[in-house]
Amino acid sequence: MSERKMIYLCLAHMSEDGAEQKYVKEAFDTNWVVPMGPNVNAFEQDLANMANSKTDGSEPLDRKVVCLSAGTAAVHLALIACGVKAGDEVIVQSFTFCASSHPITYLGAKPVFVDSERETWNMDPELLEKAILDRKAQTGKYPKAIIPVALYGMPYDCERIMSVANKYGIPVIEDAAEGMGSRFDGQVLGTFGRFGVLSFNGNKMITTSGGGALICNGAPSNLPLKGEAIKSFPSGEDLGGASSPAEDANEVMWYATQARDAYPYYEHTAIGYNYRMSNVCAGIGRGQMTVLDAHIAHHKHVQELYKELLKDVEGVTLHEQPADPRYDSNFWLCAATLDPSVRIVGQENAYKDVITSAVGGAAGVIKAVESATTDCQPNDNVEALRVFMLSKKVECRPVWKPMHKQPVYTGAPSNLPLKGNDIKIDKLPDGIVRQTSDRSVAYINGVSEDIFKIGFCLPAGPYVTDDDVRYIVECIKEAII
Repeated sequence: MSERKMIYLCLAHMSEDGAEQKYVKEAFDTNWVVPMGPNVNAFEQDLANMANSKTDGSEPLDRKVVCLSAGTAAVHLALIACGVKAGDEVIVQSFTFCASSHPITYLGAKPVFVDSERETWNMDPELLEKAILDRKAQTGKYPKAIIPVALYGMPYDCERIMSVANKYGIPVIEDAAEGMGSRFDGQVLGTFGRFGVLSFNGNKMITTSGGGALICNGAPSNLPLKGEAIKSFPSGEDLGGASSPAEDANEVMWYATQARDAYPYYEHTAIGYNYRMSNVCAGIGRGQMTVLDAHIAHHKHVQELYKELLKDVEGVTLHEQPADPRYDSNFWLCAATLDPSVRIVGQENAYKDVITSAVGGAAGVIKAVESATTDCQPNDNVEALRVFMLSKKVECRPVWKPMHKQPVYTGAPSNLPLKGNDIKIDKLPDGIVRQTSDRSVAYINGVSEDIFKIGFCLPAGPYVTDDDVRYIVECIKEAII
């Protein structure tokens, strides 16, 4: 019997007919191995075709797509295009990966973290509106942008979030990095707000060996793109006309190519960035687009199989999308929760040893720490399950730690943990907590912290077979005492 191979969360999976190699070879054959080029143009069009499609067969949308070096770069440029500057505030989902919030700080702005609703684990629309009104009361200004996130591919409540954003005239940047191909009411995530962010990192639904893209949906005309100060948005202000998706796309690409103006010599009227995608990487992306639908179908199938096999495992609850038929998740990763009462083999040794290798897709990049514990971490049984599954050659990852609990967003001069008096906590009506530090503000309802303590992610990628899923579930059963 052959030795069982490691089962990873979501490995890159190339097309069976080698379409990626075909387009990459074209790049080499034509010596077009530099940023931009024919593959980039074609990949952008392929992505636009996907983004503009509707499942009900109605008239397609008219969104434009700009390919970039990373999803993080896409968030950064979207913020610039929305006029975000030093001293501004941007509302962002707390329960997310750091790439959703870090670009806010690149611009000297402050993230305002909003907690989650329990059903989707994504931004709570009701809490969002309360945060907007409180920021106006505290600062005299409305936040400059709102960033909801499709956590693990799960759609956020697009209708309610967009309703709140439109009510106060605040542009929305949809972080659909984990939600490529997920839909709400038949429409692709990333096409509801002003911008939508995609990621093609090696573990995403498709890959370009890195890379990302920005979906440009058009914007109110009084939201300047170059240098002008954006006005605060009083509630109910008439925002007037709109720019076109093509205009936004052109502006984003200008910033992504070092903001060089159209002179025969190098002239710069703004700070730009080298965020272009290479023609070689785009060739991989063109080939990957041929298997996107198959990848999404596979992830959905794996989710259904976990659902069936875990239904009788006491204490383990699979995270499912709402019964509302408008929600259509790609289930990039299958997530579950582990009841605190469940005891796991080796639990008594949880957090005894510091980590010496990367955990959860960190690609070997890790900073040594003196202690394995912090003041906010998953329960001992979740950590014990991760270690047990790893011993069975199954990658099982903790869910994202909420950003409002990350030391980097406290008031310290470095990313070192802070003492209790470094954060100001105020109790607001309806059980809401406002947490304020020098670097961030958070509106907390306790949902994301609760899920972080009990949540974990299971393999779901294209290489995960039905036999693998059955094996994974049997390992979970074996781990439970």
